[in-house]
Amino acid sequence: MAVHAHPDDESSKGAATMARYVDEGVSVLVVTCTGGERGSVLNPKMDRPEVLADIANIRRAEMDAAREILGVDQAWLGFVDSGLPEGDPLPPLPEGCFGLMDPAEAAVPLIRLIREFRPHVVTTYDENGGYPHPDHIMCHKVTMAAFDAAGDAERLPELGEPWQPRKLYYNSGWTRARMLALHEGMLAAGLESPYGEWLEKWNDREDRGDRITTRVECGEYFGVRDDALRAHATQVDPDGFWFHVPLELQQKVWPTEDFELVRSFVDSPVPESDLFAGIRESVETR
Repeated sequence: MAVHAHPDDESSKGAATMARYVDEGVSVLVVTCTGGERGSVLNPKMDRPEVLADIANIRRAEMDAAREILGVDQAWLGFVDSGLPEGDPLPPLPEGCFGLMDPAEAAVPLIRLIREFRPHVVTTYDENGGYPHPDHIMCHKVTMAAFDAAGDAERLPELGEPWQPRKLYYNSGWTRARMLALHEGMLAAGLESPYGEWLEKWNDREDRGDRITTRVECGEYFGVRDDALRAHATQVDPDGFWFHVPLELQQKVWPTEDFELVRSFVDSPVPESDLFAGIRESVETR
């Protein structure tokens, strides 16, 4: 089970890993907390009045397309996008949005889903949301609350039989090591790197590379990941930053997606190369 804040997040964070496990016969459920209703149109080719007027329905259709490409199942929690506040000082979040929810209350539908789907592994964002979007931070809080409550028979018994997932991971976003490897790979190939300016401005205090515990080999599924990303046409410019590095170079230089193991109920010494390490030996994956 991969818990994400908005449609498109599932395709930019751990998508190749999901595609690999689907190919191996594992059932994968993407949980999308909000509909992305307040998201900006980030693809200039889609920045049209009729798109903005129907953004909620369009983003649902994009999620349907990405789901089919990845081969996963998908469920909506039904909360309302908070938008990304901008300005100094930041404006207040809109009333009723996901970012203002009580995490314990917002965890209820996710607890139900965990007890219904019965995942062995759950992935989500770290305490900073991967980046400080209010919906990403709330996604973290809700997932942590649901992970703890789902296996407790005394809590919310009306939501179904208790089920305790065996492991919880945070998605690892960009690390300096990954960016530098791709940057140097581009230069060695005689290509212009899109990462030079990023590296110059990189804040080492925010780097989380030392927290990575698990690297999943999934380079052969990077093409599936990219197709799923392109399905979110309002959010991803097919001629933009995401696709500047040739696929073959990515597969050679950094062929893994990386995770941080934060909770485990099985014996799974780190470093790992499999989210199901320690689980495959004890239970039959779905």
